[in-house]
Amino acid sequence: MANSRRVEKLAALLKREVSDLLVNGVRDERIHQSMITITAVEVSGDLQHCKIFISLFGEEQKKKEVLACLDEAKGFFRAELARRLQMRRAPDVVFKLDLGMIKGSSVLDLLTSLEHKRKSKNENI
Repeated sequence: MANSRRVEKLAALLKREVSDLLVNGVRDERIHQSMITITAVEVSGDLQHCKIFISLFGEEQKKKEVLACLDEAKGFFRAELARRLQMRRAPDVVFKLDLGMIKGSSVLDLLTSLEHKRKSKNENI
């Protein structure tokens, strides 16, 4: 039980620090081409691996560039996190695209479409 609290606490700290690094720490202009939102952070039980789920808003090509740039900057993020959180060994960081918002949006569009069809059907009766 205590280990799961440590994992949750580290995930929250990582989310805060990575958010700050994205806004203030990264100087690569490619990252600032798209609006980045950290949706979730998952840390392994042994605290050695970390998945950071992000959603990106912008053009598809720019999203790909941002994701590639974040992948290239993994070492920078890991070193900065170790320094900021005073850890001997920060977890390996992997950025993953969170498709939940895209899927949620498409479900809402589908429901709206069905509602319009239902209304138009009722008007024809």
